Amino acid sequence: MTAETLTVGKARNPVRASGLRHLLTPAAILIALAALYTWVGTLELDSIEQRSLNRSVIIAKTVEHLQMTVVATTLVVIIAIPLGIVASRSKNRLVTPLILTAGNLGQAVPCIGLLVLATFVLGVGFQTALVGLVAYAVLPVLRNTMVGLQQIDPALIEAARGMGMTKGQILRRVELKLAVPAILAGLRTALVLTVGVATLGAFVAAGGLGELIINGLKLNRLPVTIVGGVLTACIAFFIDWLGGLAESLLKPRGM
Repeated sequence: MTAETLTVGKARNPVRASGLRHLLTPAAILIALAALYTWVGTLELDSIEQRSLNRSVIIAKTVEHLQMTVVATTLVVIIAIPLGIVASRSKNRLVTPLILTAGNLGQAVPCIGLLVLATFVLGVGFQTALVGLVAYAVLPVLRNTMVGLQQIDPALIEAARGMGMTKGQILRRVELKLAVPAILAGLRTALVLTVGVATLGAFVAAGGLGELIINGLKLNRLPVTIVGGVLTACIAFFIDWLGGLAESLLKPRGM
């Protein structure tokens, strides 16, 4: 066996191990869903439980939950990344504390409190839930964007400037590309937080799997609560898994 063969074998092993590791999460999710389906199928459901645990209701609530998560995360990206870029600039030292304070408000104030306050202004519904979700999830993306940009080696920026790049080109082609791992890590955290907090949307008539959990608790129907909780957890794990894949695929080579 040649040294070259050994080198190729060693190079392939980490790739294979990484691929297997990426398959563990979806496999565990499928096992959990199969176990949940089997368990519910063995129960003698009363009329209330049957109304809550039929296929059309579960699909509708899951879709509502995903809609809240996707729309809220899109708004977080639109808001947090530009603010993180502004706050990362040394010339904006006076503005940075104000941006961080605004970002911290969502974490400092309980989400249910934000929803109650938003209800007085917007009433109940989807838009009210978005206010609470966006406020709660902005900070991780904002912070990680700042940290990712501030940790870039100044020599790389000087080299790009020496090549004749404008500030905008340096930001797009150098800084943001190098900050991608940090930004994606913050976005991954924000997504998982949003999935969990979206259950509170049920309190403002925004729908989602939170309705199953709350109805199960109010009506003392344990199967309904468990189904809502397990489905929410599975969505959170699945989205975290997708975030991990995105980090692996979008990370600049050599990092």
